[in-house]
Amino acid sequence: MKTSELTGTTLDWAVAQAKKIKVYRSKSGKWMTAAYGDFNHRHGAPWFSPSIDWLEGGWIIEREEIDVSCVNTGLWSAKWWANNSGMVENPAQRFKHNIQTYGPTPLIAAMRCYVASKLGDEVEIPEELQC
Repeated sequence: MKTSELTGTTLDWAVAQAKKIKVYRSKSGKWMTAAYGDFNHRHGAPWFSPSIDWLEGGWIIEREEIDVSCVNTGLWSAKWWANNSGMVENPAQRFKHNIQTYGPTPLIAAMRCYVASKLGDEVEIPEELQC
């Protein structure tokens, strides 16, 4: 599935894969984890939903230095600039590795950008997650 089309459960699952953490699907369809202290205090359970919860997605944006901005009403852009040593020798190389994604919310745009930066433009989604 294209990273630019990930949303909801599939996007949260892909973020977990990008972070290399194990998640478990609850009966309600939510992803659960106790890794890295991902704990959603509002729900009282270790839900992992970075595409809708700033407690989980916000620190990914900050740590990865993802630039999020509003393009127009209902459309957000997220950008990640590669910081690699090749830029020093050839500044033009920087633009080969830049990633820009879009989404209806800042978190969806940013989590798509994060997944794309770690896993690429396409992600193999398990059949049970595909709807």
